[in-house]
Amino acid sequence: MTADLPGWTHTYSGKVRDLYVPDGSAATASLGDVVLVVASDRVSAYDHVLSPGIPGKGVVLTQLSLWWFEQLADLVPNHVVSTDVPAAVAGRAMVCRRLEMFPVECVARGYLTGSGLAEYRVSRSVTGIALPDGLVDGSRLPEPIFTPATKAELGEHDENVPFETVVAQVGAEVADALRSLTLAVYGRAEAIARERGVILADTKLEFGTDPTTGAITLGDEVLTPDSSRFWPADLWHPGRAQASFDKQYVRDWLTSDASGWDRASDTPPPPLPADVVARTRDRYVEAYERLTGNPLAV
Repeated sequence: MTADLPGWTHTYSGKVRDLYVPDGSAATASLGDVVLVVASDRVSAYDHVLSPGIPGKGVVLTQLSLWWFEQLADLVPNHVVSTDVPAAVAGRAMVCRRLEMFPVECVARGYLTGSGLAEYRVSRSVTGIALPDGLVDGSRLPEPIFTPATKAELGEHDENVPFETVVAQVGAEVADALRSLTLAVYGRAEAIARERGVILADTKLEFGTDPTTGAITLGDEVLTPDSSRFWPADLWHPGRAQASFDKQYVRDWLTSDASGWDRASDTPPPPLPADVVARTRDRYVEAYERLTGNPLAV
């Protein structure tokens, strides 16, 4: 259910975020070509939006993104214009420049897990990048790698693609810039997280072109538990699934006998139990507080 926000018209709902544009009234007429990005408490897993949501999750995603945008401001511009938003969505929304988005998910991996691990087990490579033998789930890579993916439609899977596919989509110059920026952002964020006892295993970024300046600009969310894998450094142990600051409790419950859900079926997942919701909420809040060093009241 979307909010009725004075001065704004709802235009789109994704898995987690709702987008609004100025409605032409005096309240927002002076803002120009912007979009209001509102992070909801919805949670998705395995390409399904689940119920109930995770209380406070939208605040965590927005506030953590804003904090990271500040840490990265000298590396790449971002799309944030203002946090002066309607009271009904305060804390979980931001006014952003509308970007011409590139049709690629920019993924950086410093550790091997997830879809990268699955690909490695078959080919000893990820998106065509050869990796050493003997790596296991959670292994740190010799150096971070850029492993782009196609943007999938709602309900579909992103697909890892080789760098050459990105070149074919956006041209060599832009592809090189996207790779360089992605690895620079990952390098900065990985070092900051490590200082706080957190491992940044991988992250997904989205970039677009600012139509006013022509600059490649960082958009969407950035370095949140929804777009990144954060692991407690003191619990990291290669060769097994890692403890994480994200919705792993949700994934684990959905694939357990307790849920009774068949992931291969067309049946929607069942509602999440209260304890899974509570534990997932705690992990999101802990991620924010450990990374920023600030308390979060949600």
